[in-house]
Amino acid sequence: MKRITQLVLTAMAGGLFALGTFYYLGPKPASEVRIVNNGQAQFASNKAQSDVLPDLTTAAEQSLHGVVHIQTIQENKQSYQYDPFRDLFYGRPYYQEAPQVIGQGSGVIVSGDGYIVTNNHVVDGADQIMVTLNDKRSYQAEVVGTDPTTDLALIKIPEKNLAPIPYGNSDRLRIGEWVLAVGNPFNLTSTVTAGIVSAKGRNINILADQFAIESFIQTDAAVNPGNSGGALVDSYGNLVGINTAIKSNTGSYAGYSFAVPVNIVKKVIDDILNYGTVQRAFIGVNIKDMDASEAEQLGVKDLTGVYVAGVMDGGAAMEAGIQQGDIIVQVGDMKVDNIPELQEQVGRLRPGDKIDVTIKRNGQAKVMKMILKNKEGNTRVIRKEDVSEVQVLGAVLIPASSEEKNELRINNGLKIKELKAGKLRNAGIREGFIITKIDHKDIKSTDDLQTALRNKGSQEGVLIEGVYPNGLRAYYGFGI
Repeated sequence: MKRITQLVLTAMAGGLFALGTFYYLGPKPASEVRIVNNGQAQFASNKAQSDVLPDLTTAAEQSLHGVVHIQTIQENKQSYQYDPFRDLFYGRPYYQEAPQVIGQGSGVIVSGDGYIVTNNHVVDGADQIMVTLNDKRSYQAEVVGTDPTTDLALIKIPEKNLAPIPYGNSDRLRIGEWVLAVGNPFNLTSTVTAGIVSAKGRNINILADQFAIESFIQTDAAVNPGNSGGALVDSYGNLVGINTAIKSNTGSYAGYSFAVPVNIVKKVIDDILNYGTVQRAFIGVNIKDMDASEAEQLGVKDLTGVYVAGVMDGGAAMEAGIQQGDIIVQVGDMKVDNIPELQEQVGRLRPGDKIDVTIKRNGQAKVMKMILKNKEGNTRVIRKEDVSEVQVLGAVLIPASSEEKNELRINNGLKIKELKAGKLRNAGIREGFIITKIDHKDIKSTDDLQTALRNKGSQEGVLIEGVYPNGLRAYYGFGI
């Protein structure tokens, strides 16, 4: 059977300890042999070669103090597994005891007063988060905000006078440039590996969210389980990315790792601090990358840019005059050659932002003035107080957008924006699920949901109906 290459999130769960064998890579050569014109061998010192390589020691030493070790704990929970079909045939529901889950990861200090950025999958669902600094001081952390669409989370510890890693600029990062990955792989604290930037704008389809932004920096710096949330820094010690995933047959490093660009990281952090939740802007188009055969069928000669396959009614693109068949080649002053690059540029902006979008139409370049909108089709900023959290369910809920309702052919619903420890997670429901009915009654608002739950007796089960962003309809049951 063929081995399937898996894209593996690098968070370490379940208290896994690595057992392995260390190998020497061979004797260290003192010199290299060169053959010159007279046929005689001459010896040249390796020092000339080493002088060409960058000195990464200062960047490594500075970065170590800005990276932390994160341990998460999910407590034992008695999970009430309600299945109306099982109960119909087999009687009363059953209980299942879940084991305690311990996870490991990394984080990056982004401010001196205790704010730390990490991956969402490192802290997702955790009941306890412990942060250990490089000097071995430990603190309990709290989650300030999360963004599953970029797999980022902001946490905070009660400490001041920390040493943040300064921000770099991921736009200026070049293919072939040296970078360092700093983190805590396999629970080995304060580990630094080096590599080069292999590619930018990589989409590896690892984030299970309809509106995910995947425009990863790809490097060959060794990243392993436990590195998730750690720093990717340039040769000057500036933060250029947050290490997130690896491509591997085994779950451990096998050649490539992927990091969220720091320019996206900065925007997510700013949104969480200023609004309490992340602001997402949308152009309002259906887009696709083209290969040579598709371009020929569409009559397009230039493969650069992103093809507009459709324009949404009332969206920012329609109001700006963009049409089906146009090719988006630039956003602001940044060129875009593919969908991940376009998503990255738009992902840094907010509803209401005004931008210039350069398109090609019939071979001619045009600059279109555009005002970006949110999922609801307006420019309103969504603040944390607009988002409802239902404690008993362990979920943050927002109304389903008009686009989502039209696309999924539903009339109402509450979308699970964020899942925490609680009834919904225990029942197996995932983020992005839209609750349309509870016990066959329409759910149009959080008031409807709260009323439906209040009317249940302590021994009664709840049947939830809904749909995922991919159109999959599902039913879940649990006890209150």
